[in-house]
Amino acid sequence: MVGSVTTGIIVLALLHVAQSIFAPLIFSLFIIALVWPCQAALQRWLPKLLALLITLVITMAAIIAIGSSVAWGFSKLAQWLFLNADRFQAIYIDWTSWLEGHGLAVAGPLTDRFDVSWLVRFVQGMAGRLNSFAGFTLLVFIFIMLGLLEVEDFNKRLTLPAAQPYGARILSANRIIGAKLRRFMIVRTFASILTGCVVWLFALGAGLELAAAWGAIAFALNYIPFLGPFVATALPTLFAIAQFDSWQTAVVIFTSLNVIQFIIGSYLEPRLTGASLAISPFAVIFAVFFWSFMWGISGAFIGVPMLIAFIVYCAGIPSGQWIATLLSSGPKAEAKSLSGQPAGE
Repeated sequence: MVGSVTTGIIVLALLHVAQSIFAPLIFSLFIIALVWPCQAALQRWLPKLLALLITLVITMAAIIAIGSSVAWGFSKLAQWLFLNADRFQAIYIDWTSWLEGHGLAVAGPLTDRFDVSWLVRFVQGMAGRLNSFAGFTLLVFIFIMLGLLEVEDFNKRLTLPAAQPYGARILSANRIIGAKLRRFMIVRTFASILTGCVVWLFALGAGLELAAAWGAIAFALNYIPFLGPFVATALPTLFAIAQFDSWQTAVVIFTSLNVIQFIIGSYLEPRLTGASLAISPFAVIFAVFFWSFMWGISGAFIGVPMLIAFIVYCAGIPSGQWIATLLSSGPKAEAKSLSGQPAGE
């Protein structure tokens, strides 16, 4: 037991230290699972290399579109914040003075460690990190290209007698993971587009500046469960305080944005995903925060897909089914989907 824990810690430390390699690799495997059906369908009508080229162009266009939207949004926010920093500073001084006048000692330490320049650096840093993902994207592109070329051969090797019984188990699990990830991303993309459009329209109606930027940020960050919607809600609220100079208006905007996120994320999405993607909310939150700590923004994006893959692999191994049961809120459906039985039996 101690040896297993030690091995796990060493592996996690290796993943953290070598994130420049492992993060693009895992991200590319996730993308390959999503786009392989497109590649396979094109290969029935076109030469393999031409089908690969079309698949790569579509895939990279989608990745760049999502990354560029959030990078553009944060860049606009950084520009606006730089021009209006004095408004934030005045509000910040008023609020800290009010807290100190009511005997709240927390205002003093906050004054020493936080000011508006910190917020400016934070937004600029986010925009800079998002704009510098060119190297990450290039490595992902190389991994996806090589991976798509080898999917068929790898699946054939998994069916060879020398790879049994593990080869058949891995092949079955990979098929289930691919189907689940594709459904997850289809629903998440639909919800992200809907969230971005609704937030944009709401910002326009409320008279909030940078409405298009808020919509772009809400669209891109909605791919990160819990953490993304929180950021996409908190930032417009902070900016509304400076723009309208009224905490009442900021409260209305904060409440309205949370209602939008709740209806789409907590009501609409679960009904579209169904029981096949029922995962413990605690496990989802932990996966997002843990992998964002390990690999930054890329880890936050692929934390839940990695959790889905982990649950499926655990459910396919007798010794790991208890782990899948704990992490999944629908363990019976999960176990029967792996055995090929209908979930309702």
